[in-house]
Amino acid sequence: MSVTGILGKKIGMTQVFDEKGEVHPITVLQAGPCVITQLKTAAKDGYDAAQIGLVEFVKDSKVTKPMKGHFAKSDVAPVRMIKEVDVETAAPSAEGESNGAVKAGDRVLVDIFADEKYVDIIGTSKGRGFAGVVRRHGFGGGPKSHGHMFQVQGSIGASSFPSRVFPGQRMPGHMGTDRVTVRNLRIRGIDLDENLIMVEGAVPGPRDGYVLISKAKAPPRERRGFSGGGTVDPLKASKKASAKKK
Repeated sequence: MSVTGILGKKIGMTQVFDEKGEVHPITVLQAGPCVITQLKTAAKDGYDAAQIGLVEFVKDSKVTKPMKGHFAKSDVAPVRMIKEVDVETAAPSAEGESNGAVKAGDRVLVDIFADEKYVDIIGTSKGRGFAGVVRRHGFGGGPKSHGHMFQVQGSIGASSFPSRVFPGQRMPGHMGTDRVTVRNLRIRGIDLDENLIMVEGAVPGPRDGYVLISKAKAPPRERRGFSGGGTVDPLKASKKASAKKK
């Protein structure tokens, strides 16, 4: 058995060039190190999962007595934050023996993604405070000429019928600090020594924000000729098809 995710921190963004000279936006993540603080089993808890904690320095005064007892039960040091991740059964080796089961106190490092191509990342988006409908929902606003109020939402409901505002009406309000999941980010590189993972694309949250990195639940299917020399040019293919019809 092995865990399918790890806690990390967003370092920042950069760009890299591949062997074809194409540029790719990259987000660098500090993945772990983490430690397993508790194992959930189907017999005892009703489901199988692993509770992992991000190994960072925490003041003793910031740890409550119940959490101290929880960490002492697994004989681990206090950690920064705790999340639950799924566990998967390891494939048996050539001799027919599995790699063994995980247990409380085991370390979780970035090498769990060594054989993966895509990951799912969960983070908290940046807080924008109280925002209007133009910024929050992308409304067009009103006329920008003199005498008009531009960033207003206008009418929100009829007066005679239904004489009320429907639930879910898009209006000004709190924006940001939402739980955001980004799926199927391609792994562009892994640094086992520094526990760094580079993914292609943007990751929710600010710099130094905490994220949960897990193996992709539904990775995209690799198509034949995808992003390679055998990729079909749609313009050339349409011209070729029209020439055959004539």
